[in-house]
Amino acid sequence: MMTSAPTWDEEIVHSALIRLEQWVEAQHFKGWDPHDALNSPLLKRLTFGNRWLGIAWVQLLKRSPINLRPLLGVPKGYNPKGMGLFLASYVRKYQMTGDPLHLERVRFLVDWLVEHISPGYSGACWGYNFDWPNRGFFAPAGAPTIVNTAFIALALLDVREILEEDDKRFVEFAEFVKFVVPIARSACDFILNDLNPIRPTRDELCFSYTPLDRRYVHNANLMGAWLLAEVYSHTQELHLAEHALAAARYTARRQRPNGSWSYGEAPNDGWVDNFHTGFVLVALKRIAAYLEADEFDDAIARGYSFWKEHMFLFDGAPKYYPDRVYPIDVHCVAQAVLTFLEFAERDPEAEAWAWRVARWGIEHMQDTKGYFHYQIHRHYRIRIPYMRWSQAWMLRALTELTYAHTKN
Repeated sequence: MMTSAPTWDEEIVHSALIRLEQWVEAQHFKGWDPHDALNSPLLKRLTFGNRWLGIAWVQLLKRSPINLRPLLGVPKGYNPKGMGLFLASYVRKYQMTGDPLHLERVRFLVDWLVEHISPGYSGACWGYNFDWPNRGFFAPAGAPTIVNTAFIALALLDVREILEEDDKRFVEFAEFVKFVVPIARSACDFILNDLNPIRPTRDELCFSYTPLDRRYVHNANLMGAWLLAEVYSHTQELHLAEHALAAARYTARRQRPNGSWSYGEAPNDGWVDNFHTGFVLVALKRIAAYLEADEFDDAIARGYSFWKEHMFLFDGAPKYYPDRVYPIDVHCVAQAVLTFLEFAERDPEAEAWAWRVARWGIEHMQDTKGYFHYQIHRHYRIRIPYMRWSQAWMLRALTELTYAHTKN
């Protein structure tokens, strides 16, 4: 395994991270999203309450290389999932630097997330800041999802690491312990009580994406299970472990013979892509670790081998699908870095691949202003600076890459 990255790689990643952080902070963490079209009052009226018209408007703005949002009155906003990703990044930044400014960012992000919990559910949960019509269901702004809730609650648990490491220096910050960990625990109640799980067998279950649907998606299922398993490691509540194990079994047993996973089990959810596979691999590995379960070892190994072999070009460019390159999506860059770092202890090539993909993303997708472009297509690119989809994920990936290197 690599114990250090080449000096040139360190410099380019450090410079890219600084420029990205400066750009994000200049925007005060607010921005647009690929799916925020219906935040336009005009486009929302033009859906006439029809979900399929809503999907059409969302897809039009999402696929356009020209940013039509200012013209259509789509405001920049805070995205809850983006704020959770930023929180995880600033926790890491503070752990690396001890800079009180990073701690202040953690304070701000925690306060914002606590203030924007979606009301009316069994536990803490979060949705998006826009209406989200999709092929499976319609989720109005604020409707909580298992993915957002899990990412945010896991980031809140990360805050606990700061408190355990540095509570002597910042005694007053320890007040966060009184509500950060209980909020993360209450998010488990949302997952267990408010969703629509299926149980195809006695020892399997799959969580729905939201309380509003019955769409069963593997990365979403495992993200919820990851949260349950990590909270179990703190509280030792057996029912959390039992539900996490059942959810992990559902997804692990539906792995394809070649090692891949489809996005979901519905007939129109049968595709395989790069970053959702990365989510599945990282979550399944974490669940197995927290539950001390070895029954998923083969599935994880076969899934990682498929992903590594079929989802990248040799220069580090991430393919979107196994059988085609385009569109090259910045989300694939970010999750690839995080996935390779997760498997660095198992694969002696993984850390080098994390640096390779990060370098490719910086060289080909970072704008001179510091933010990252959304997608590269065969004949054009989309440069729109999406805050959650692009910037929050790349800040997370480059921060984790830097953090991993400082530990070596």
